[in-house]
Amino acid sequence: MVSSDQRRKQLAREKYLRQQERRAVRRRRARVRNVAIAGVVALVLAAGAAYAASGGLNGDEKKRNDASDDRAKPSPSSKAPDPCDKPAKGKPNGKQWKKEPKQAVEESATYAMTLRTTCGDIGFEMDAAKTPHTANSFRFLAGEKFFDHTKCHRLVDQGIHVLQCGDPSGTGQGGPGYTLPDENLKDSRLKGGTYPAGTVAMANKYNAQTKKGRDSGGSQFFLVFKDSRLPADYTPFGRITDGMDVLKKIAKAGSTPDPQTQNTPPNATVVINRATVRES
Repeated sequence: MVSSDQRRKQLAREKYLRQQERRAVRRRRARVRNVAIAGVVALVLAAGAAYAASGGLNGDEKKRNDASDDRAKPSPSSKAPDPCDKPAKGKPNGKQWKKEPKQAVEESATYAMTLRTTCGDIGFEMDAAKTPHTANSFRFLAGEKFFDHTKCHRLVDQGIHVLQCGDPSGTGQGGPGYTLPDENLKDSRLKGGTYPAGTVAMANKYNAQTKKGRDSGGSQFFLVFKDSRLPADYTPFGRITDGMDVLKKIAKAGSTPDPQTQNTPPNATVVINRATVRES
């Protein structure tokens, strides 16, 4: 028979264990929240740093955390097997330029970009009429093989649903050395503060609270695979025409927060083996 003293000790131990468990849960939630906040800030950053990060991701992360929107959270970590193939041999060339390339696209034409990734091909059309600077830059960078062998370094699948790519460093800090002006921010598709599924948009360093960081896009961009609530601050320059199934496969594998870079890299090995642009 258990004595009253033993019973008191048992209850005290159980209470202590419950307290420890609650504290551990709070710590885990805090870590996830902090990484999520940093993830959105990064996406919002892209050139030089969205998501999203230059391309909005080169600045001081600690300062940007104060102005972040925590609606977007990283997708849960997953033990699922990697659904993608091994990358082709090679590494990013890391080329840099001091100035935006001269305009060489026909604004009356449509340009199609194909990302041949380790997870499958993703294709999208760029609207040179509405986003001539961005379309011209992507055509130039693809021709210079700037995107070849680069990792897609950020996946967010809660709150917003995007895969961010275009950084040769794979950290969210890289870019081509020059910046691009914001374009097409009044596109009718963005009404209601939503970037619809299938949108391809630029990451940048714009801070909505300070109103600073306009025209800071670089090479980093994000692919929207499900309608996402975001302010109309990121140049929408393309529409996905092929590969939504690839993006959903990548999203299904989840992401794992990286406390050092504050990114949420996809668990899938997403590498752009080759990027090409053609006039369609």
